[in-house]
Amino acid sequence: MSNTDIENSLATKGVNPTSNRILIMKELMKATHPVSLADLEASLGFSMDKASIFRTLELFSEKDVVHVIEDGSRSLKYELCHSSTHHTISDQHIHFYCEQCKKTYCFETTNVPIVTIPDGFHPHAINYMIKGICPKCAK
Repeated sequence: MSNTDIENSLATKGVNPTSNRILIMKELMKATHPVSLADLEASLGFSMDKASIFRTLELFSEKDVVHVIEDGSRSLKYELCHSSTHHTISDQHIHFYCEQCKKTYCFETTNVPIVTIPDGFHPHAINYMIKGICPKCAK
């Protein structure tokens, strides 16, 4: 994806496409699994400080650019939201956290099951995490 495509994608979601935001988007696009703030800090090297990365991730979360995943590792993970406008619960999918290698996997083709909740509650996010051992670690 070109810088222009990234700029347009961010603008569509109401995010001003600054150079730092474009750099972070590129890193998120390269990721093969949800990444943490520390992962992004390491991949960006000295080009950006931790506080700038954090502020960008917070903005991306507010503007539905990323999904935030709590996998139990005490470190939030981030993955791009592929919806062109805003995400809904039906966009969310199941994740698997390997307790041995500490990697979080996306099961993008497996949607979060529909759960009936009492009247008056209005969910905006669901965190469906399965924990165990991945096939690579099970060998």
